[in-house]
Amino acid sequence: MATIEAMGQKRTVTAVEDAKGFSTRDLILIAVLLAAGAVLKLTVSSFLTFAGMKPNFMIAMYCLAIILTRPRVYQAGIIGLITGFISQIPMLNATPLVNIASELVGALVCGILLAAFLRVAKGNASLHNVVSPFIITFVATVFSGYVFALIVGSAMNGLPVAAMFVTYAVMVFGTATLNAILVAILTPVLKKALKLA
Repeated sequence: MATIEAMGQKRTVTAVEDAKGFSTRDLILIAVLLAAGAVLKLTVSSFLTFAGMKPNFMIAMYCLAIILTRPRVYQAGIIGLITGFISQIPMLNATPLVNIASELVGALVCGILLAAFLRVAKGNASLHNVVSPFIITFVATVFSGYVFALIVGSAMNGLPVAAMFVTYAVMVFGTATLNAILVAILTPVLKKALKLA
């Protein structure tokens, strides 16, 4: 009887922990990665320019944080909102408030794609370690980039939507590719270092 009760208590605790969401370790990891993204954007970003394109470390780091911590979609959105607010620091952003919307959308897309990959490809380590991080980060960056472009190009500067898609295509897809490569490289390394499944 004691064993059954103990098991019941254990299940209750697990359910409570699941309801809480992020563990302390997850929160620390998210904070460290977002801080690293801000520092890298301020320092290294200007040195990693290829044909006018450079990685967006803020997007790359929140995608990496979402992939490693596997939050629910709404929690991924919260990570995106936090990133958007961090991006309001004047040194990180020349267009106030726009990043709040773009990073929210990018993080939600990241969370949705991650949930889809986790359901479709259970137990496929190689897919979850390299392929899905690349695809997830690429698509999330494209969404984030085009939301940013839509607000800045169309809403603020009156650029037609079709022209906006063409005008920003090289920058958005180039940044998405660089971000995806970075996250695909870092995901298996950090999973191994942090002993994550």
